[in-house]
Amino acid sequence: MLRFFALLLCALPVAGPAMSEADRPVLVELFANQNCPACPKAHRTMRQIEAERDDVFILTWIVNYWDYLGEPDPMAMAVSRDRQMAYTDRLALRAPYTPQSFYDGAKECPGTRKSDISRNIAQRMQTREPGTPDMIWNRDTRQIALRGQTDVPLQLSIVEYLSGNDNQTSMVNPVIAMESFTAWHGGDITYQVACKSRCAALLHHRDAGEVLIVLPLD
Repeated sequence: MLRFFALLLCALPVAGPAMSEADRPVLVELFANQNCPACPKAHRTMRQIEAERDDVFILTWIVNYWDYLGEPDPMAMAVSRDRQMAYTDRLALRAPYTPQSFYDGAKECPGTRKSDISRNIAQRMQTREPGTPDMIWNRDTRQIALRGQTDVPLQLSIVEYLSGNDNQTSMVNPVIAMESFTAWHGGDITYQVACKSRCAALLHHRDAGEVLIVLPLD
């Protein structure tokens, strides 16, 4: 289980530059299951996207609602199903499916359609909200700082995933845990982060809302 502790920041300097809007990757989230016949193609497509582009960050969420079709997927999590359902409801889609992919939590398409994937990425790059708050990662102290103002409450979530030698699957960055902090209403605040594996920070509207920033924590 991830362990997170939030501390209020009072003008404390934090090392590292803030991420500019031009440097922000698009968060691509693929929802899949080992009992989904089309999912291996989606995993290949996502590996191609990751290899060809430097303006995306991909996470793979394993849902559990297809486990009755065969051997239960050992990486399936209820949080993956809940996240996909929240996206489906908010975007007024007919129903969740696999392999389904979302883009900053704002657009979706089948995870096998490379042309649609590329189009969604391009559209997200063109329609981002101006004035995004600053998110700063200090790898020495293992702290994330949020700075700035927001018109609506936002939320910081930390997603733990497998990467490199730890990832023995065909998936891109399969998620193994997620934890969310309470709502952020603006101002300066820091969060202490502890991860057993690799992690990424997501700044988003509450309740699986649109993602404003994704920041891999190297």
